[in-house]
Amino acid sequence: MRIWGCCVKFLLIHMDSAAQDFQPRTFSIKLWPPSDSTRLLLVERMTKNLSTESIFSKKYGLLGKEEAHENAKRIEQECFSSADEHFRKEPDGDGSSAVQLYAKETSKMMLEVLKRGPRTTAEPEASVVDTPREPADTVFDISGGKRAFIEADEAKELLSPLTKPGNSYRRICFSNRSFGIDAANVAGPILESVKDQLTEVDISDFVAGRPEDEALDVMRIFSKALEGSVLRYLNISDNALGEKGVRAFTDLLKSQENLEELYVMNDGISEEAAKALSELIPSTEKLKVLHFHNNMTGDEGAMSIAEMVKRSPNIESFRCSATRIGSEGGVALAEALGTCTRLKKLDLRDNLFGVEAGIALSKTLPKLPELIELYLSDLNLENKGTVAITNALKQSAPQLEVLELAGNEINAKAAPALAECLTAMQSLKKLILAENELKDDGAVIIAKSLEDGHTDLKELDVSTNMLQRVGARCFAKAITDKPGFVKLNMNGNFISDEGIDEVKKILKDGKNSVDVLGPLDENEPEGDPDEEEEEEDAEDDDGELGSKLHNLKTEQDD
Repeated sequence: MRIWGCCVKFLLIHMDSAAQDFQPRTFSIKLWPPSDSTRLLLVERMTKNLSTESIFSKKYGLLGKEEAHENAKRIEQECFSSADEHFRKEPDGDGSSAVQLYAKETSKMMLEVLKRGPRTTAEPEASVVDTPREPADTVFDISGGKRAFIEADEAKELLSPLTKPGNSYRRICFSNRSFGIDAANVAGPILESVKDQLTEVDISDFVAGRPEDEALDVMRIFSKALEGSVLRYLNISDNALGEKGVRAFTDLLKSQENLEELYVMNDGISEEAAKALSELIPSTEKLKVLHFHNNMTGDEGAMSIAEMVKRSPNIESFRCSATRIGSEGGVALAEALGTCTRLKKLDLRDNLFGVEAGIALSKTLPKLPELIELYLSDLNLENKGTVAITNALKQSAPQLEVLELAGNEINAKAAPALAECLTAMQSLKKLILAENELKDDGAVIIAKSLEDGHTDLKELDVSTNMLQRVGARCFAKAITDKPGFVKLNMNGNFISDEGIDEVKKILKDGKNSVDVLGPLDENEPEGDPDEEEEEEDAEDDDGELGSKLHNLKTEQDD
């Protein structure tokens, strides 16, 4: 991975300039830990990379410098902690393996941020739980405006409305404000004075930029102050918690037996942190929303999350996307979800499930009769896993409104099963099949299944599927007379100029205008899908050869 290579090179150059002064080879040089200046330089380098135009920004959007810097600091802190823990387990080494881990994890997390794109006002996703809107005088929210560091005097002024006798605040949001220890000492007694009336607490992203020890102390103060409150909603996302952070919230978490919504997103939730979270919350029977998006959970952590899921039969929205869960963890989660018979929204995107976990999920889907939205993109399902899932959905989920299966290496062989499934889903509003390998053969079959009915369909994404003229025309015909249709994305394919003209004519002649056609700036009119596959095969061969050569060199070195 190019990003990883750059990180390794950067770290080796800057790790310790003093090492260059040692000439005798008998000296042993420690590469870990990096100096504070090196860590700061890495943050600056990541900030620049995250906020600079690239192939990722063209596809997912460009991060602003402030958001890029926030992500860079979070990534560096989480990866340093992980690598440092690794180094402590092998203190006799020179630290090279810790450096490699530091660079590798940094690269992975940077790629995740780039693919996630810039933060929007739509995040976090709207809950599927129907919660009546509170009158303005019951909501206390200081999250507006630019991110700011809050110290004692400002905290006293900001939180003064909470100190007024007879106030009726039930929902508080402290997100986007970074509390130091002095500010937390001011906030603690105030929160404790109103905790009995609170039902919703959002303390996401409230220690950004603080040193770890100070951040943990702030968390403990807030946790102790809110202990015993009877909350239905708790959001502790964007705090780079890790296990230490989760345990810093022990007092608060242990006292919660009525939670209906819990958000722990972008928190560095590792295997140990997931286990701690599962242990600390005494009851999840009332949970309706459980979101773990963008963590470093892995298979072992997934086991702990699966245990939480098993104890949460009333979940209606479960999100565990971008959490590095592989086949074993995917199977465990799929099986656990079988107890959530009221599930309406399931988001497992961007994990490493593979075919086996896909098949396990297909066995669970028939147990979810109320499912409305299903997000399964980037799970490495391949044809076998996809066919198993679509066969299950065909029988059990005709009411589905959103189906995402992008980036799963699906080709024309899976198209008949997928088409049968889509024919049964007459309530479908959004279908995402981007970044697969359908080609024209698969496109013809799938487009045919969408022609009749599907009057509620509003969005179809078949971008980056090696489509040519025939496939593009078929999809245009399939949607051209759908009332209320909004967006057809066919970018990143190999549609000829004549094919694009035909697509536009089909749309003009139908009930929808050309305005529903998305941008085609990444379309390659002269492209050839067969050549694309040959290049990918060659890259795979080169990668395998490189891996063998690397292993050979390692053996020789040993």
